[in-house]
Amino acid sequence: MPKWRLPRVLAAILFVTIGLLGKARAESVDDFYRGRQINMIIATNPGSGYDIYARLLIAHMGRHIPGSPTFVPRNLIGAGGLRTGEYIYRIAPKDGSHIGTYTRGLPFEPLLGQNELNMDPLQFTWLGSMNRETSVAFSWGTSAVRHVSDLRVRELLTPGTGAGADSEIMPLAFNNLTGTKFRVIKGYKGTAEATLAVERGELDGIAYWSYGALNAVHRHWIEGRKINFLFHTGAGELTFLPAVPSIHSLVRNETDRQALDFILAREALGRPFFTSPGIPLDRADALRKAFSAAMRDPALIADAQARQLDIGLVTGQQIEDILQQASKAPPHVLARVKEALER
Repeated sequence: MPKWRLPRVLAAILFVTIGLLGKARAESVDDFYRGRQINMIIATNPGSGYDIYARLLIAHMGRHIPGSPTFVPRNLIGAGGLRTGEYIYRIAPKDGSHIGTYTRGLPFEPLLGQNELNMDPLQFTWLGSMNRETSVAFSWGTSAVRHVSDLRVRELLTPGTGAGADSEIMPLAFNNLTGTKFRVIKGYKGTAEATLAVERGELDGIAYWSYGALNAVHRHWIEGRKINFLFHTGAGELTFLPAVPSIHSLVRNETDRQALDFILAREALGRPFFTSPGIPLDRADALRKAFSAAMRDPALIADAQARQLDIGLVTGQQIEDILQQASKAPPHVLARVKEALER
C-alpha cells in the first residue's frame, strides 16, 4: 500500500470508530428500549405468589418505559431463588434488559454469613417492591394444632421449598425465638406443590406465607374456614384477622425481639424487583420511574383488585435504605439471629 494512503485509511477507521462510540454514548433510553424485549426472570414456580405479582407488573410496566418495550417472563427456579439472583448479578447483560424478582429474605443473607455466591445486595439496581407483606402461620382445619398455644406443645409438619427459602428459615427462627414447634419437611419444589400436600393431609399446615398471596390463591380456604390461623407477623392487631395473635407477642426478651425484628425486616421488601449492578444511570432512573408509575397506574390497580392482590409501592430507594439499616444491626443482635437460625 502506498505510504500516502495509510494515513487516509487510519483516518477513515478512526472516523468510523469515533462515530460508533458517539452513537453508543448518545443512545437515548427511548432508542435503547424501542422494539426491545425485557426479560423478567422469576425465581419461583408459575402460579406462585411471586410469579403472580411479576406477571401483573409486566402487563402494565412496559408502557411507562420510554420506547414501550415488551416483557417476556421466564421462571428460573433453584437454590431458593439464588439462581435468579446470580443470573441478574453476574450473567445477564448490564444494560437494563433483564429484571429479576426473588424471595424477599435473600438480600439479608450476606449479613448473616450466607454468601456463597459472593453477591452484594446493595450493588443490585433496586427498582422497588409491589407491597409490604404481612404473613401468617396456619394449620389445616383437621389438625390437632388449632391455636398458637397448641403449637408450643405439639409439632406441626410444614413444607420446606429450598435451602435459603423463607419456608425453611422462618419456622426455625420462630421455634428458637418464641418456642413454637414447627417441623419442616424438606424437598417440596414450590408453594403450589406444598399446598397440595396440605390439602392431601401429607402436611399439617404452613409456617410462613404471605396473607396477600394466600388470599389471592386460596381465598376459598379462608372463606370456607378450612384453615386455623395460628399467628400473624404484623406489629399489632389486624382488622382482617381480629382474633389472631401477633408473633411479636410470643417473644421472651428484648434481644429476641430485636432479632425477630431483623428477620421480619424482609417483609418490608414484599415483592422486590431489581436489575443488574452498573447499568447506565439514565436507564436505571427510567426503570425506577416506570416501576413507580406502573404501581400508580389505575389499570394495574384495578387488575390487582380483581385478583385480590395487595398493592403498595415501596420505592427502590426505600429498599436500599432498609438494607443499609439492616447492615447496621448491633453485633449481639446478629449473633442472636444466627443462633436462632442455627448457623
